Amino acid sequence: IKILLLEGVHAVAVKKLQDAGYAVEADPSSLKEEALLDRIKDVHVLGIRSKTKVTAGHFEAAQRLLAVGCFGVGTNQVVLDAATSHGVPVFNAPYGNTRSVAELTIGHMIALARKAGDGNRRMHEGRWKKSAKGCFEVRDKVLGIVGFGHIGQQVGIIAEALGLRVIFFDLRPQLPLGNTRQVESLDKLFAEADFVSLHVPATPSGQPLVGRNELGKMKKGAYLINTSRGTLIDFSALRDSIESGHLGGAAIDVYPGEPKSNDEPFDCGLTGLANVILTPHLGGSTEEAQYKIGEEVAATFVRFIDEGATVGAVNFPQVSLPMDDNSHRILNVHKNVPGALKEINNVISSLGANINGQYLGTYKNIGYMIMDVSKEVSEEVREQISALGINIRTRILF
Repeated sequence: IKILLLEGVHAVAVKKLQDAGYAVEADPSSLKEEALLDRIKDVHVLGIRSKTKVTAGHFEAAQRLLAVGCFGVGTNQVVLDAATSHGVPVFNAPYGNTRSVAELTIGHMIALARKAGDGNRRMHEGRWKKSAKGCFEVRDKVLGIVGFGHIGQQVGIIAEALGLRVIFFDLRPQLPLGNTRQVESLDKLFAEADFVSLHVPATPSGQPLVGRNELGKMKKGAYLINTSRGTLIDFSALRDSIESGHLGGAAIDVYPGEPKSNDEPFDCGLTGLANVILTPHLGGSTEEAQYKIGEEVAATFVRFIDEGATVGAVNFPQVSLPMDDNSHRILNVHKNVPGALKEINNVISSLGANINGQYLGTYKNIGYMIMDVSKEVSEEVREQISALGINIRTRILF
C-alpha cells in the first residue's frame, strides 16, 4: 500500500500509517492539477488538506486509488460524485479542529469590538492613538451563529461563558445548549445580532449566502465573522457595507480564492479597510488541531485498508464488519440497482461458497458490501462478481 500525503500533514499521521506497515511519502507542498495527475497514477491512498484539488480527471487517471483523506473538516476540494462513481471513499476529520476554529472566532469577535486590529497596525507604524470611541465590551451583546454544528456549538458555549446572549439559525431543528435560542430565519438572526458568525458549508450553487441584500438586513454597526468557507460572502458588497458605515467591521479567515503557497501574492478586495481583520486561513492552524486531525484521518485509513470499514466516509455507505480469521474478505462496490444483491449471492451460491459474514450499505447510486467467504473459492468469487454488469470494483482484502 502506497500512501501520498500532501500539504504538510502532521507527522503523527505519517508515523501512525508507517507503524501500520504502509509506505508513506509525505510532501509539504500542494500539487497543481497536472502535477497531481502524474503523481496519483500509482498511489493507493491520497491525503490532502485544503489547497490541493482532486478532480474527476484525477479519478480517471488513478489506476490504484482506494481512498482519499481530507485532513480537515471540509471536502469541497474533492469532486465527491466522481470519487463515488469510481468506488473511492473520501474521509475527513469532522472534529479535529473544532476547538481551534471556535477559539479564533471568539478572538476575532473581541478584537472587532475593541478595534484591536487597527490599534495594532498603528502601533507598528509608530503611531499612538488611544481612544474608547466605538469600542465595546462583548458582554450582554447578541451573537448570531449561522450553522449550529460542532463548531457553531463550541462558539456558542464559549460566548455564553463570556456573557453574550446567543441565538442561532440552522436548516434543521437543533438542541439548544445552555441559554442559546434557535430563531426561525436568517432575517430574524440578522435583525437581532450584534455579531454574526458563519459556520456552514459552501452553498451547493457556490453563490454567496451573505450578499448585498443580507448585509442590508444586519443591524447598523454589527460585525460579520467568517471562519467557515470563503464563498459564503460577497466581498464587493461587504466592502461597500463597511465603507458606508452600515457594518462596524468584519473578520475574515477564508477567501473565495486562496494562494497555493505562502510565496504567492494575495488580494481579496478588503485590504486597507478600517476595523477589518484578515487572517490567512488560520482556523485549524494550531498544533493541537493538526495533531488531532492527523490522528483522526490516519485511523480511518488504517480501518479501511485493514478491514474495509468505511465508517466516517462522506460519500460512501457506512459499512463495517467484525473480523473473521477463518475467511477471506471481499470488498465490492456496485451500482445500486434492483436485484444487485441477488446477482452477487447467485454467484456465491453457484460456487458453493460459505458466507461467514456479510454487510451491505447503499448511498445514492452505489452499494458497498463487505463479505467474508470460505477461503477455498474466494478468488473465483472475486472473478465472477467482477464480471457482473453491476460491478464497479471488487477486490480481495485478505
